Amino acid sequence: MELTWHGHSCWHVQVDDTSLLIDPFFDNPHTSLEPAEVDTPDYLLLTHGHADHIAHAGEFSGATVVGTPELTGYVSEEMGFDESIGMNIGGTVECGDAYVTMHRADHTNGIMTGYEYDAGMPAGYVISDTVPTQVSDEESTTFYHAGDTGLMTEMRDVIGPYLEPDAAALPVGDHFTMGPWQAAVAVDWLDVDHAFPMHYDTFPPIEIDVDDFVREVAGTGSDAEVHVLAGDETFEL
Repeated sequence: MELTWHGHSCWHVQVDDTSLLIDPFFDNPHTSLEPAEVDTPDYLLLTHGHADHIAHAGEFSGATVVGTPELTGYVSEEMGFDESIGMNIGGTVECGDAYVTMHRADHTNGIMTGYEYDAGMPAGYVISDTVPTQVSDEESTTFYHAGDTGLMTEMRDVIGPYLEPDAAALPVGDHFTMGPWQAAVAVDWLDVDHAFPMHYDTFPPIEIDVDDFVREVAGTGSDAEVHVLAGDETFEL
C-alpha cells in the first residue's frame, strides 16, 4: 500500500491496482500540484462537506465518489459525478482491490453555499487490502484516515482493537480538530505502528509546531513512529 500526502487532509492511497484519493484540496502550502496535474483516481473518498475537503472534487468527476448518501448526492448533482457509492457509519464497501470502512468523526458537516445543506455525519475511513473480520489478520495492511475529528473513545474501543490499523493520519492543527496532545493520545489508543500528522499549517488558526506532535506521541509511551511527510511525499506501508 502506497500513501501520498498532498497537504492538509488530501491523501492518495494505492492498494494494488486500485487508486483512491481522499479529500481533494490542493490550495494548501504543502503541495506544488494543481488538480489538473493529478490523475483521476478510481475512487474519490470524501470525509465531509467542508470546502477545505471537497473544494476540488469536481476536477475528478470521472471517479466513483464515496461518502455519506447526503454528500454523494450533493456532489453528484452539483459537480457532475455519474458514479457514486453512498455508504454510512460502520459500513464496509469493496472498492476495487480495497475494502473501505466508514467510521464517524466528531466534527460538523454543513455545506455553506448560500443555502445550507446537511451532508450527513462527518466520517473517517479505514482502508484495508483484506475484508475486516473479528479474526485478527496479521497479513493485512490497513490505513486509517481520521477525517476532521476530535479525540473519541471509539479509537480506543473499536477502531484500534477491531479494525486494527497499521498506520493513521490524524489532524493535529488544533482549533477545528484535535491538537498535538489529543492526537498523540489517539495514536496511543489506536496502537498503530506509524502515525502521520495532517490538517495543519494551511491557514493561520491551524499553524502549529509539528514537532510538538512528535514529542507528545513519545510522551504517551507509544511505540508508533511519527512520519512528518513533505508535501507530495510517498510512504510505502
